[in-house]
Amino acid sequence: MRIFHLGGAQLTQSERMTKSNQSDVSLRGRAMLWAQRNSWRLPRTVRRAARRLMISGELVQRDDTLVSDWSKPLVPYDREAAPPVPDEPPSIPAGSLPCSAELSASNSKHCLIVTPVLDTGGLDEFVAFLARRLPWQGLRVTVMCANTASPPYVGQLSAALQREGTTVVVTSPTDGCRWLRANRPDVISAHAPPEWILEAAAVARIPVVETLHGIPTPIGTDWRRESRRSKLITSFVAVSDLVRRQYIVGNPSFSEHAVITIPNAFNDTHRPPGDRSRARNWLGLQDEFLFLTLARHTVQKNSYGLVDAFSEVARINPNAHLLIAGRLDDVVYTRQVRALRDSLPCSGQIHLRHSFSNPSALLAAADSFVMDSFFEGWSLASMEALSVGLPVITSEVGGAHEQLGTDGSRGFVVPNPLGSPENANWETAGLMRFRPQPNKAKLTWAMNSIVAHRNEWSAKRRLLSQSFKEKFSANVCARRHAEVLLHAAEIYKERGSAARVPSRAPIVLQ
Repeated sequence: MRIFHLGGAQLTQSERMTKSNQSDVSLRGRAMLWAQRNSWRLPRTVRRAARRLMISGELVQRDDTLVSDWSKPLVPYDREAAPPVPDEPPSIPAGSLPCSAELSASNSKHCLIVTPVLDTGGLDEFVAFLARRLPWQGLRVTVMCANTASPPYVGQLSAALQREGTTVVVTSPTDGCRWLRANRPDVISAHAPPEWILEAAAVARIPVVETLHGIPTPIGTDWRRESRRSKLITSFVAVSDLVRRQYIVGNPSFSEHAVITIPNAFNDTHRPPGDRSRARNWLGLQDEFLFLTLARHTVQKNSYGLVDAFSEVARINPNAHLLIAGRLDDVVYTRQVRALRDSLPCSGQIHLRHSFSNPSALLAAADSFVMDSFFEGWSLASMEALSVGLPVITSEVGGAHEQLGTDGSRGFVVPNPLGSPENANWETAGLMRFRPQPNKAKLTWAMNSIVAHRNEWSAKRRLLSQSFKEKFSANVCARRHAEVLLHAAEIYKERGSAARVPSRAPIVLQ
């Protein structure tokens, strides 16, 4: 995937460009920013032509400085020496984790976990969760990053898993097919898999269990082709009931008995609580109230709508700050978010940062977690925030009500920025991304309420953390995934090596 950005005065092609040319680029850059913000008013054919012109012109190029790194605090220090960066939690080798006695006899089963990306996103985190937890359930695990991107999307989590002893294979389609034939795993756990993996698995007669992290999936669900594509899948795991319903409606040809819901969990062993005093000292925070968002910089996460709503919160609460930290996926969109931020009186209270390798420190420093996504399957970021006792505000997306409940004891679920989460997709999100959003008033109210009751939320943080961990067990999630994977492997074994079409036998979990 090519990533571009739309620029203003910073898009000078070389130091030899004259001052007049710089002004011209800045003028055209502002014009294109305006055009993109108002693109929803234009016919689709005109929008596509404008984007082709934009990405082919000299005004569009990569900008790695669009969001800030972590070399500076959020609030400037009033002292000379900066405090040290909080330590990262220690890695726990997968081989040192205890295996389930019940499944230890299945230790010979080899599970290949396939993902197109292994860096810092929510899907990546869950792949790492399975890679670290399935050995507890008696499965031997290999992770394959199967993508045609160059360079491939591997980063922090790939390196962490390899340090911990998990085998990670980064491969091209040709080499990936060769690897499957040579190693023949017993079952594949697929997460937004490229289609060549599914086709190669069918040829090699390897069952595939795909986890639906959201509808649309990260690679997009083409319902016109999904019936044919799903013939290569043995069963699906949906991360929330909303995702399961959407998939069954979109692909009625697939047996609904072979689509089950298993809510996501995360690696609490790899997210020990951070030291709040040390983390806030490092970020320069004293009495400031910090709203935290851990999310990729992309349209799906709706940072533009969140920044717009926060500007109203900052007007009433001048001591409030908003930190959005994540991988820079969409540079063109993020330039719009930054332009909005820079135009606001509270610009100094809104911080756009790259992802941080130790999210525990950010969660420790925060006073509340907030996300205003257009769509999610089951957010792991909000799970992490709830696990440390932070009050959470989230839009109505997959898993939101299951995580927060309806009594307001953990935070607030506000309406979806599109109005209805059932109709959320990339197209509707793209049309609404810069328009006034119907949930702004409720989102602003929720954020103001959390600030107003800051002391009450702080006092019950430990209790909230404990009750949440009891409800959402990482061990239960891993065990249920292991049961589905072993079920798929056993069905293939019983049907014999001549089987090619996946079995759709109902899945019964304990």
